[in-house]
Amino acid sequence: QVRLVESGGGLVQAGGSLKLSCAASGRIFSINAMGWYRQASGKQRELVADITSGGTTNYADSVKGRFTISRDNAKNMVYLEMNNLKPEDTAVYYCNFLLLARLGSWGQGTQVTVSS
Repeated sequence: QVRLVESGGGLVQAGGSLKLSCAASGRIFSINAMGWYRQASGKQRELVADITSGGTTNYADSVKGRFTISRDNAKNMVYLEMNNLKPEDTAVYYCNFLLLARLGSWGQGTQVTVSS
């Protein structure tokens, strides 16, 4: 029913930048809160940023001042701009509806690797 496709990951040097994109399906996209999550090898998945239908944003302390989440409701897209990347940001990044994430449903994700 719901399709989420992440893209934009890759290998980057510490201090560099990347912009992740998420294409979401459905007419209800514009009225639902969205989030970006990440899961590093051997660790729990964590929410790093979210944005409400009205555009209000929240960030994990570890990424405040470095990451920016945004959405384009007309295009059913969510973005994550990542600046001043650190090796500890290395993880698989996922986008999801906040409510859907609680049900444990996930897409493929996109790998971000930051080298020292």
